[in-house]
Amino acid sequence: MVAVRRYRRYGLSYRDVDELLAERGVEVDHVTVYRWVQRFSPLLAEAARFCRHSPGDRWFVDETYVKVNGAWRYLYRAVDQYGQVIDVLVAASRDAAAARRFFRRALATLKVTPAEVVTDAAAVYPASAGLPRTLGQMTTSFGGTLRPCRTASIAAAGTRPEAMSSTVGANH
Repeated sequence: MVAVRRYRRYGLSYRDVDELLAERGVEVDHVTVYRWVQRFSPLLAEAARFCRHSPGDRWFVDETYVKVNGAWRYLYRAVDQYGQVIDVLVAASRDAAAARRFFRRALATLKVTPAEVVTDAAAVYPASAGLPRTLGQMTTSFGGTLRPCRTASIAAAGTRPEAMSSTVGANH
């Protein structure tokens, strides 16, 4: 566990961790350290999850476009008022079903009902707001008025991520 923690915490390579362990009299190969990291990292992450603060009752929800294995996907993310990530979902479509699935999973995982969900006025959120009956009030981050939040160059390219590939991520 010490090897896995040092690899994750300090950003060392497998060979660096191998050398640190060798200095302390533990002879292992860097491949063994790799296997330990693959095996025990999810367990450490799950154990650390319960050490987080209890989530707040005000959630900020947003979605963005990301490219995964050459295909554009929608990334939904909820953060509470303390900056703690509530849940993340990658979906192939940006519709009410994906937003509904995101909210249901977030509510089921935490078993906490937010008093308020702040969105960026995307059209998919009002459609999904009525389905989980436990959701609190849904507002927009623009003071209640529905204003467009995209820049002119993105809006001119269209709303599909394929059309945006020439304007977003051109330098990446």
